[in-house]
Amino acid sequence: MNAPKSKAVHAPLLTVRGLSRRVGARNLFKIDELAFPRATAIALTGVNGAGKSTLLRMVAGLEPAPGATVGWTDADGTVHAAPLSPLPQALRQRIAYMHQHPYLFRTSVRENIAYGLHMRGLSRHEVDQRVGAALGWAGVVHVQDTAPDKLSGGEIQRVALARAKVLEPDLLLLDEPTSSLDGHAREQVIALIGELAAEGRSVVIVCHDRELINLPGVVRWKLGEGKLDTHHK
Repeated sequence: MNAPKSKAVHAPLLTVRGLSRRVGARNLFKIDELAFPRATAIALTGVNGAGKSTLLRMVAGLEPAPGATVGWTDADGTVHAAPLSPLPQALRQRIAYMHQHPYLFRTSVRENIAYGLHMRGLSRHEVDQRVGAALGWAGVVHVQDTAPDKLSGGEIQRVALARAKVLEPDLLLLDEPTSSLDGHAREQVIALIGELAAEGRSVVIVCHDRELINLPGVVRWKLGEGKLDTHHK
């Protein structure tokens, strides 16, 4: 009776096959198979221009991925496979992507965080509860009624993390979340990412930040010369 559930738990969260991107005559990358493990924090590294951000955006359904397919296993053990582009409806609520320079709507911080929950049709009570918890987690309660153009760079990153976390995705894709930060703001964002990883979510972080790469338990992937090394040390 427990076999289907056990199968789902041990299967990769997602497996993408045939993922490739060319830029003119250049083959940016070609990845035959890429399995995203469950409950794992991954630092995706590589030189500028290697295609790290492009890879994440393709997996998130934000850029076309012609010819690529994605497979996943439901909690009941049902196995699915479909073209990656357009991103299957069943995966759209399971993946959250955070841009290097997050765009926040011209409304309050609270409404920015609540936006995705409203789109899912949740009740006002549940939205209020989940947004309140996210505000507290990100340490931005004091700016919840503030417009985004009044926020510091660190506050914007923390609001964007809260907006992603509140959706409770299975896979979080973070593009250079600390690249524009320094000092205390950077430390705060690193601490939040560490908490996300500790929660048991799958998190992939494009980064050059040594402190992020060296967080406890983080696995390192390296993209370079058109290939992805998922066992990089």
